[in-house]
Amino acid sequence: MSGPLTGLTIVEMAGLGPAPFCGMVLSDMGAELVRIDQKRKPGAPESPYYGDVRFDILARGRRSLALDLKQPRGVEVALALIARADAIIEGFRPGVMERLGLGPDVCLARQPKLVYGRVTGWGQTGPLSQAAGHDLNYIALTGALHAMGRADSSPTVPLNLVGDFGGGAMMLAFGVVCGLFEAQRSGKGQVIDAAMTDGTTLLTSIMHAFLAAGRWSPRRGDNLLDGGAPFYDTYACADGNFVSVGALEPQFFALLMGKLGLDAGGQYDRASWPALRGRLGALFLTQPRQHWCDLLEGTDACFAPVLDWSEAAAHPHNVARDTFIEVDGVRQPAPNPRFDRTPGSVSRGSAAAGAHNDEVLHELGLHDGDVAALRDAGVI
Repeated sequence: MSGPLTGLTIVEMAGLGPAPFCGMVLSDMGAELVRIDQKRKPGAPESPYYGDVRFDILARGRRSLALDLKQPRGVEVALALIARADAIIEGFRPGVMERLGLGPDVCLARQPKLVYGRVTGWGQTGPLSQAAGHDLNYIALTGALHAMGRADSSPTVPLNLVGDFGGGAMMLAFGVVCGLFEAQRSGKGQVIDAAMTDGTTLLTSIMHAFLAAGRWSPRRGDNLLDGGAPFYDTYACADGNFVSVGALEPQFFALLMGKLGLDAGGQYDRASWPALRGRLGALFLTQPRQHWCDLLEGTDACFAPVLDWSEAAAHPHNVARDTFIEVDGVRQPAPNPRFDRTPGSVSRGSAAAGAHNDEVLHELGLHDGDVAALRDAGVI
């Protein structure tokens, strides 16, 4: 382990989406993570969502302890593990951890310096805090979803990157690291409430700046960064593939238009945008995508081909930067960001629930007989 978080121990309560992604990025940066899983039923697949646990990329880099938390002895083992940790992360609905006997008050009593990270969709408080939901619902409430899509269509359903991972998991990871930094000074832990609605709202700060300045229309597809501008959009090519252009600045727009053999006048004259979009669309349709890559890629025209997943992994730029790695035969994104002195790494592949039961319990001071007794009692 060489990452900047080496030496930190974090307990992760097994869950979905944001909490596992947060655990993954913290592990990638060197933290030692132990995931508390539910016991796997006999005959159940290693991963309920992917079958083969090797494909569960979000689970990479941790050890797994599978416990029956409905049994008091299971809760006591979990508390013993938490008492030795620097932080815990969980993504359950508000109140679930308290009902398990693992709420913040109990855990902080065992470990006063503990950073207790919680991620939910609606937050720990508020009138919606107990309601079910998913990424789409959370970003809908923030205004972000309304702004996504074409002017003549309903809002586009995006991938669950904005709410689950950007507004939720990354805000939780940032909060945990901030909390750990502060705990080094104060000697005290604290609870972090990361809500995907809050985090998504923060991600839209620049749009609120444009709104305040009177430079953002509430109409979808009518603005500079939402596909309203013809020089910041995607276009189809002759072979059915797509390219993207993002020539916002006048000098980049002039270069783009010069290379395409088009007039570069009136970039920010909104009345000319429909005609400009028509000219660009017609031109890109005359040639396959590779033709436009040969002409524009690597220049200051602010151009890139729109690649699918496999094409992205094979692109020379991503290959040169090792943007993708292979773990246990599975291609996946590499740890990020990059550190020149303490680089992150994937310490181990994804593990099935309970794969490290004996190892983790021995580290807690339990002997073989103790572990056997827990197993006989169905606690592990």
